[in-house]
Amino acid sequence: MIPVLAAGDGPAGASAGLWPALGVAMAKLLALVGLVAFAGSRVVPRMLELAARLRSRELFTLTVLAMTGGIILGTLLAMMRLSSIKAVSMLAGGYVNLMRSVPLLLVIFWFYFLVPYIGAWIIGANEPVKVGAILSSVITFTLFEAAYYCEIMRAGIQSIPRGQVWAGYALGLNYWQTMGQIVLPQAFRNMMPVLLTQTIILFQDTSLVYVLSITDFLGAASKVAQRDGRLVEMYLFVALVYFVISYFLSYQVKRLQVKLAVPGRM
Repeated sequence: MIPVLAAGDGPAGASAGLWPALGVAMAKLLALVGLVAFAGSRVVPRMLELAARLRSRELFTLTVLAMTGGIILGTLLAMMRLSSIKAVSMLAGGYVNLMRSVPLLLVIFWFYFLVPYIGAWIIGANEPVKVGAILSSVITFTLFEAAYYCEIMRAGIQSIPRGQVWAGYALGLNYWQTMGQIVLPQAFRNMMPVLLTQTIILFQDTSLVYVLSITDFLGAASKVAQRDGRLVEMYLFVALVYFVISYFLSYQVKRLQVKLAVPGRM
């Protein structure tokens, strides 16, 4: 028996039924594009205003200062943790464990309210020292991030073969000369990608300074959003900016890791 095709069956019928569905999809796509264009025409000026109110240095200054101070202090803490003197090692370990066990936001408030009184106690003043939110933030992030940099540097120092330390002593170098000229340069090379990754995390964490009414990138966006009633759009824009910067820096860290890799260890 020869089958009889009904109307609409076969390639011609299928293509005839496809066009209405395709037309509906195109209409929805055009409507979405129009909505995005309309929203963009109202939000983009706010974004440009936000970019004009902030200079790039204000976005990175706190990160650079905290990174520099944190790596220096973290390296000293790492050497203290590896010290043969038990009291010194326990003191550094207690500091690191304390900082890594409390929320960063809480530490920000701690130092913002306590640093003026600590400064007055150090210099013997009767009134709290006027420190300011920016300086307080630099101190907070330096001391907080030093705990994380400490563990990174401790791992880097321990990755150096012990024989190189004894070789330094055999050459007549003392402990500090051996660490400064032999161990630490290699430790920094080994840990550089991890140090930069932690710095990217620090860059993201600096957005928390808006709780101290510091007009950083997030703080400025919050003010513009509340003024114009565009909370969702502005916060999405801030998230996009942080994502682009962090992703770009992460990509550069990967490239650096490949360049610093010792042949035969990859």
